[in-house]
Amino acid sequence: MAKLKLGAIADDKPVKVTVELPASVHRDLVAYAEIHGRETGQPVGDPVRLIAPMIERFMATDRGFAKSRRGSGRGSRAGSTGPNTPS
Repeated sequence: MAKLKLGAIADDKPVKVTVELPASVHRDLVAYAEIHGRETGQPVGDPVRLIAPMIERFMATDRGFAKSRRGSGRGSRAGSTGPNTPS
């Protein structure tokens, strides 16, 4: 069993953002979604749903970002309890 960094996908009200991905990144995203579905037992219907949790996880584990954010006096966003944790 693979140990993925991404846990269960929270069902939260999204904000619409449009991004363009290189084809290779999209292929990897689709592959990741397939593996994630097998590992969690929760198939991901649309691999695009993984993008927000991946970005959230990336920012939550980026020490430089956390240090800069603390230094600027800005804490976590209101209502956030961390990545993949229901509010």
